[in-house]
Amino acid sequence: MEYLDVLQNNLNSLKYFIPELILTGVIVLLVVADIILKREKSPWTSIVALVGLVGTLLAVIAQYKLGQQHLFNHMLALDPFAVYFKILCVAASIYVVLMSIGSIELAGRPVGEYFTILATTTLGMFLMVSATNLVTIFISIELVSVTSFILATYLKTRIRSSEAGLKYAIYGAFSSGLMLYGISLIYGMTGTLNIYEINQVLNNIQPNPLTLFVSILLILAGFGYKIASVPFHFWAPDVYEGAPTPITAFLSVGPKAAGFAVLIRFFNVALVTGGSNGGTEWFSLSGLDWPTLLAVISVATMTLGNLIAIVQNNIKRLLAYSSIAHAGYALMGVVTLSDQGVYATIFYLVVYYLMNLGAFLVVIIYQDLIGSENIEDYKGLAWRAPIPAVAMGIFLFSLTGIPPTAGFIGKFYLFAALIKGGPAYYWLAVVGVINSVISLYYYARILRAMFIERPAEQVPSLSVSPYYVILLTILIIPTILFGVYWAPLANLSSFSIQFLRSL
Repeated sequence: MEYLDVLQNNLNSLKYFIPELILTGVIVLLVVADIILKREKSPWTSIVALVGLVGTLLAVIAQYKLGQQHLFNHMLALDPFAVYFKILCVAASIYVVLMSIGSIELAGRPVGEYFTILATTTLGMFLMVSATNLVTIFISIELVSVTSFILATYLKTRIRSSEAGLKYAIYGAFSSGLMLYGISLIYGMTGTLNIYEINQVLNNIQPNPLTLFVSILLILAGFGYKIASVPFHFWAPDVYEGAPTPITAFLSVGPKAAGFAVLIRFFNVALVTGGSNGGTEWFSLSGLDWPTLLAVISVATMTLGNLIAIVQNNIKRLLAYSSIAHAGYALMGVVTLSDQGVYATIFYLVVYYLMNLGAFLVVIIYQDLIGSENIEDYKGLAWRAPIPAVAMGIFLFSLTGIPPTAGFIGKFYLFAALIKGGPAYYWLAVVGVINSVISLYYYARILRAMFIERPAEQVPSLSVSPYYVILLTILIIPTILFGVYWAPLANLSSFSIQFLRSL
């Protein structure tokens, strides 16, 4: 009878699994299309990928009001939190498809397997943001990691790309091993892999503090690898520089957002006790202050990312370290373990998606026009191709957190969550502000090269494709709009966390 109940639950779960089923169908269709269609008809593969991902996005949006559903015997959860991040992940994939279609870097290369792997990575991210079982979490992270390795090495003839993929795989294997060992320790202590049940057990027993500390630290290695936080960030600069630029843009927003989703769900569900006023407090671990530990990681991540970015001459490496720093900013909200902190983090991740994708899109445009990634070669580009330069200015102002851009509102919410958390977090807010000032220096280097400095000799103007102008406009509008009217996104973020801790 128990077997029949499990089977019935799995069958009932399928009706809530429509986006994932659509995405699986898209993956199969892309494989078939790549086999059947001739190479000269490969643009059809791009169309299949784009239409399939848009269809998946619509299916995900349709699930937003379904409340909370536990799927496949509590292996996955469908709730507004998962839907919020699924939208973010599939939107990143759609935009990367659009950027890839116009990229000269990928021109003339077979794209069938490229889009197939991209769609598979998206499926892995869907599972990551929904996972409520440690095995599901591990498998989904591995799926995203393995497919990301392949995407990073897509330019096989480029030594830098192959080297990047190798480093990515080595660091990924190392972090996976650590995480798996941490999961085994948690299972040994609690006898369960479900994060809701882990919470119940840890609140009713007295676990060995050292064992619990080590297990959580090892699991954190897996999460830290996905969000590129210190000290698990070493892969990011080389991979971001060596991968095709559209994939670099994708890795900086998609898997990072999914990593934050699984990190937030794990810590907010498995390792908290009920707090006052509907909030939560961290699970006490023999006097170990977990918020302070994550705060230290946050400070190290944002500070190291910003300081090393100052000395970078390659713009992709600079944006890689910038991406590391922004992981530190986003972690500030997680540190408070309050509803407002989580809300601030997921709000910031959407804002980060817009401004970081926009910055990488400008890099793609100039890469196509001048064939260089060196900041030194950006001299005078504002006069040769002004539209991308102005767009880059908007995105960099937003990344810095200057009003009236969405980046300012995002950081305001993060700092407000810290201030509301009490004096214990004031120092972290101060460090965050100081790091934002530091970031202004290296962002200003790019703008100075484009707008103030001139090339040594007279150079002709550059023509920007209208296609790229449209893609830039799509990102510029919300980057500015959410800086002056952010209520819709704020309400969406607030709604997304209401079922997060519900069993």
